[in-house]
Amino acid sequence: VQLVESGGGSVQAGGSLSLSCVQSGYDVPNHCMGWFRQAPGKDREGVAVLWIGGATTYYASSVKGRFTITRDYDKDLVYLQMNNLKPEDTGMYYCAADQLYGGTCRDATEFAYRGQGTQVTVS
Repeated sequence: VQLVESGGGSVQAGGSLSLSCVQSGYDVPNHCMGWFRQAPGKDREGVAVLWIGGATTYYASSVKGRFTITRDYDKDLVYLQMNNLKPEDTGMYYCAADQLYGGTCRDATEFAYRGQGTQVTVS
């Protein structure tokens, strides 16, 4: 399984960024995709999860209403649209994938597969 993120960068507070994740090698039709982040000196934080089979989404309370996770089924891409960014959103953002457990998706920080990450800096 390979996950490759892109789209990170630097932006001023209040701005927007869109992250992309292309996946390959994970052919389970009904699975979970998600994003988590990690800031220096802090624990990983699950940001958003998308249940591919059910098209259900989950968001951390810290980003709800500002971030949106979507998937382009034709291109096999997962996006994280981030609006109204805040300095506390700064960190390395990772795309992740895993199967369902008990018919639901776990927190993205617990997913079995992840990419190399892309840096997001909000000043």
